[in-house]
Amino acid sequence: MFKVPIVIVLTVVVGASLALPSDPYNQPTYKPVPIPYNFAYGVKDDYAGTDFGHNEDSDGHTVKGSYNVALPDGRIQTVSYVADHNNGYQAQVSYKGEAQYPHQYGPAVTFKPQPSYQPQPSYQPQPSYQPQPSYQPQPSYQPQPSYQPQPSYQ
Repeated sequence: MFKVPIVIVLTVVVGASLALPSDPYNQPTYKPVPIPYNFAYGVKDDYAGTDFGHNEDSDGHTVKGSYNVALPDGRIQTVSYVADHNNGYQAQVSYKGEAQYPHQYGPAVTFKPQPSYQPQPSYQPQPSYQPQPSYQPQPSYQPQPSYQPQPSYQ
């Protein structure tokens, strides 16, 4: 009788399982259909000194856009970018204006809060009738104990 070592049998079984395709039905993988989009927004608040914006367009494969922000030194920084799956994210940064630095330094500019509206009570409503109770409470029943213990000492 010929005995096959277990190592050889395991090697044949593992080799056969690795040779089989991982997807026996050979189905294609699902890839979502690219959807084009675009958006834009801008914020400018003179009271707080905020000024920035962003816009972006996509054809479903390539994204192009830019965003900008007003820097504290007076310049406007703009970042223009293009991104896709082949070349990745590519950005170009540019500045508009010249940096301005004050000759005097002092405390930071802060804005004092405005007083909030405090209405003065001018009308005090008074009831036009005197409510009466709708029932008369009865004295509650308090039972008297039938057994009255006597003190054990005399």
